[in-house]
Amino acid sequence: MKNLKNSITLILMWFTFISTAQTAQEIIKKADEKYRGTSSYSEMTINIVRPKWSKQMKIKGWTKGTDYSVSVVTSPAKEKGTVFLMRGKEVWNYMPTIDRTIKFPPSMMLQNWMGTDLTNDDLVKQSSILEDYTHKIIGKEVKEGYNCWVLELIPKEDAPVVWGKVIIWVDQTEYMMLQTDYYDEDDFLVNQMIGSDIKEFSGKKLPSKLRVIPVEDEGQETVLIYDKLQFDIKISDQYFTTNYMKRIH
Repeated sequence: MKNLKNSITLILMWFTFISTAQTAQEIIKKADEKYRGTSSYSEMTINIVRPKWSKQMKIKGWTKGTDYSVSVVTSPAKEKGTVFLMRGKEVWNYMPTIDRTIKFPPSMMLQNWMGTDLTNDDLVKQSSILEDYTHKIIGKEVKEGYNCWVLELIPKEDAPVVWGKVIIWVDQTEYMMLQTDYYDEDDFLVNQMIGSDIKEFSGKKLPSKLRVIPVEDEGQETVLIYDKLQFDIKISDQYFTTNYMKRIH
């Protein structure tokens, strides 16, 4: 009878483990959803660092779901009022100096966004980590004092992505993406995005500082600092139309 009870206990423990264990895709999905919410508003300081110069910008941004986002530069004065609109796979840019709105052609998608170490393509394909890759847990490590899963993302065949592999560290409690390493098709590390300075925004713990580092360019990085970040707020659909771009401030 005792052996029977022990066997039943082990079986119940096993089924409990199976039911609570998470797949790599489920982890990535939770982490991705945490950063987005149904909508968001942000105020951000961007520091572009180069070996011989540096530049600071401030922007405001609004998002809705995974397909709509718009941002406006609030400083410096030279770029103030510049607006970027993303709708699905389309990117539009309003330039107040010439009072023109243009749609980015495919040839401009791999260009750096506003002189940072992010490309226009990075911004548009941010949501593709769920659809365009297969996901696997390859280990566990500590980052910023948090126990993390280490996940490997391999692009699916014919997926429209530029990376040969992506490694992401996601903490096991708050589902924060604390580091992302981007590899080319030859398995060389190209870019790193490192999160730090954990703060609480709308009840969510998230890195308030993100460093984007091109590995081979010594002394070069882009530092993004969230000064304000709100989730699940009401945003009018007109914010994400080309007609409204010149009115955003």
